[in-house]
Amino acid sequence: MKTKTHEAAIVASEVRKYYSGRGAALDGFNLTVESGTVHGLLGPNGAGKTTAMRILATLQHWDSGCVRVGGRDVASDPDGVRARIGVAGQHAAVDDVLTGRQNLQMFARLHHMRSRKARQRADALLERFDLLEAADRPVRVYSGGMRRRLDLAVSLIRNPDVLFLDEPTTGLDPRSRSDVWDAIGELANSGTTVLLSTQYLEEADRLCSRISLVDRGRVVVDGSPAELKSRVGGSRVEILVPEGRDLAATADHASDVLGVAPTIDPATRQVSLSMHGGAETLARLAGRLAKIGLQSEDLSLHRPDLDEVFLQLTEPKPGRGESL
Repeated sequence: MKTKTHEAAIVASEVRKYYSGRGAALDGFNLTVESGTVHGLLGPNGAGKTTAMRILATLQHWDSGCVRVGGRDVASDPDGVRARIGVAGQHAAVDDVLTGRQNLQMFARLHHMRSRKARQRADALLERFDLLEAADRPVRVYSGGMRRRLDLAVSLIRNPDVLFLDEPTTGLDPRSRSDVWDAIGELANSGTTVLLSTQYLEEADRLCSRISLVDRGRVVVDGSPAELKSRVGGSRVEILVPEGRDLAATADHASDVLGVAPTIDPATRQVSLSMHGGAETLARLAGRLAKIGLQSEDLSLHRPDLDEVFLQLTEPKPGRGESL
């Protein structure tokens, strides 16, 4: 198992990247990823996530700013960075004709491993990613989830300190996506630093200890999933008042228990209030509502999620298209 170090695994400071005729893909991009964590990059199409990932992984030049990965300067020591990282892009890079085992052995040999060590490394990764049964089948018969797990295995041939994953579960069905999530979770538990670019907010919420929300080429907010959710407000209680029940009276009772002003929507017959207490407060509210004839199913608790963070903190941009 890798051990965490005091130096951050990834540091990007005031990074800028311009494309002729298209303006800034990155415009003062700042990012710090602590060693041994899973850090998410979220943002709309065209926000700059893929450009940032490519720069950090030494695959693209930038115009200004400083970038360090694995303790090495990306500009002055790209080879030193490459020796410490693994990369899995949006599309699997494995060969369809070769078997899973042959793919892993080929990539190991490309990394200058001797034949015996390449075979041992391939076998270890096939077992780690639950691919032993399919190891000697051509990759063309693999499911989408199996291909992505094999692609992850390829990116780990050299046991990298830092792994870049650019939308690793795009296009997968829910079961395959869950399998890949489990594999990424195991990597994090082993001490590998993972920078994960994703469009799936549930994925970021489940896997990431911290998330950076990127918009218009810069990080607009950074924090744990819980911290980001708290920025859009706390939990809310919603009461659906059936026909025949007094809407205003219900709102007054709920306001008395929770100590906050209610919001009333006559069209939907819904009362909404901020909720700052715990289960005991919710139980008191349910008890009060029961006394005026409302049932428990009329009461619901809504917690903020990353969808709300995303929508509130990113600006709509006309003509958003391909990712930069």
